[in-house]
Amino acid sequence: MKTLFVSYRVTDLDRSLGFYTALGYAELGRVEVGDGASLVLLAFPGEPAASLELVHRPGDGPVDVGSGFDHLAIQVEALASTLERLTEAGLRPEPLQYPGGPRGPKTSWLTDPDGYRIELVEWPSGHPDGITAADFARGGDPA
Repeated sequence: MKTLFVSYRVTDLDRSLGFYTALGYAELGRVEVGDGASLVLLAFPGEPAASLELVHRPGDGPVDVGSGFDHLAIQVEALASTLERLTEAGLRPEPLQYPGGPRGPKTSWLTDPDGYRIELVEWPSGHPDGITAADFARGGDPA
């Protein structure tokens, strides 16, 4: 088994598409499901398949993110330049953080138009992509 994608319900599809394309996602395709509802599949350039789906059901009213969802984590190559690009695109990322100390990962937080939180992560040089069991074998929190 493997995770296919994360799906978010969004209040305003155009506003959310503007946010996620500014973040770097590209639209792969969309499915109109009736009554003005649609599903839009997104991926980052270079990804082999969709990694995010935006679900727009205008008849259901505004999205309430609630208390069960925490955040989506996205790996970036160079966080400082990513934050600069996002700021220039009109997004408002939070300041750079070093949650694991100066030799650990660099992070920043961003919130989408519906209130979903996004953690941007730059791993230290030599760290493999993602979080693996090896991160926990070192005895520390990987992020």
